[in-house]
Amino acid sequence: MTSAGGRPVSSEAPAKLNFYLHVTGRRADGYHELDSLIVFAAPFDRVSAVPAKDLSLELSGPFAGELNAAGGQNLVEITARRLAELAGIQPAARITLDKQLPVAAGVGGGSSDAAAALRVLTSLWQLNIDLDDLQALALSLGADVPMCLHGKTCFAGGIGERLEAAPALPDCALVLANPGLSLATPNVFNARNGAFTAPARFDEAPADAAALAEILAARRNDLEAPAKMLAPVIDDVLHALASLPGSRLARMSGSGATCFALFDDCDAAVAAAHALRAQHRDWWITPSRIIHPV
Repeated sequence: MTSAGGRPVSSEAPAKLNFYLHVTGRRADGYHELDSLIVFAAPFDRVSAVPAKDLSLELSGPFAGELNAAGGQNLVEITARRLAELAGIQPAARITLDKQLPVAAGVGGGSSDAAAALRVLTSLWQLNIDLDDLQALALSLGADVPMCLHGKTCFAGGIGERLEAAPALPDCALVLANPGLSLATPNVFNARNGAFTAPARFDEAPADAAALAEILAARRNDLEAPAKMLAPVIDDVLHALASLPGSRLARMSGSGATCFALFDDCDAAVAAAHALRAQHRDWWITPSRIIHPV
């Protein structure tokens, strides 16, 4: 099967950010339960596919080398094979992954790539799959894949698969920074200790970045402390972001090591990112914006 006319199909795979993340408990199977505000933001990876006789995956972009170095099957390729199995067809496509997001960095890059692959290949192969079956496949690929397939600001519960609508967020901007460090999520969870944190969802829609920062300041990322214990440089990143002119809030995303700062507008974020790059030329630093899908 191919897309209509055999044309290439592509999809953006945005960064996934946890604006807050509370660890609310632990299941009998060892998985932790969460309450988190999920936001999607630039920049993007991009997954593209064209018809082919068999399945192949090509990697490009500044972080392709890290995926090559990791070896094994990439999650995008696994996604393609699992989707074809669900549909009862042979996996056949030439897939390209343009890797612009850092790897194992707390921004859901791999999960977002997998979700993009599901969108791309469902279109390319002209599949008509029940939404519940597609969501079940997404969850089997990783706890964050369903939220990335959803692709909209939301609250996530359970292990990340229970999604509920969140209030509309303002058009504020961000600066993302990573000190060139990858952290394995299981290691961060294993380093965590202490009591669990209650859910902290909110109903009011913040009017601007200042109001959003005030709401987030009453919440936290429970993985920040164990991540900083494993990688103390994260504290340096947070301090640098918080010190930038116009920064409303600085926080780590996910299990790290990427952190973000919240700004009123894109001009402020661009200027702040430029200033931060001058101080830390070996960090990955980029201005960003919240994505509001229609």
